Amino acid sequence: MNKQKQGRKFHREKDQRRALIKSLMRELFVREKIKTTEAKAKEVRRFIERAITKAKAGDLSARRYLLKYLSPIVVKKVIEDIAIRYKMRNGGYTRVIKLEARKSDGSKMAIIELI
Repeated sequence: MNKQKQGRKFHREKDQRRALIKSLMRELFVREKIKTTEAKAKEVRRFIERAITKAKAGDLSARRYLLKYLSPIVVKKVIEDIAIRYKMRNGGYTRVIKLEARKSDGSKMAIIELI
């Protein structure tokens, strides 16, 4: 039986999709709370959870992994500030709160935040 590939496409090509995920990750780590569509919030959650889990190790491998997605300044904040908060937590670092639909096009909106 063929299985579907994991992840959402957002009607974008691969490089555009990757840029979208990177920008959402960067903004969430800098601001710690962002408002976006529900689908984007659910998709970026996977990458945020994985990034924080890696950052908890704090070694060179973790830094290099995070540098694939984030700038050096944000990587420093993630490892030295955010990851330390979740040292004793085994996952579930984000919360997605559903909001009412956007008036202009009816898209389902959500707030994603670090707990």
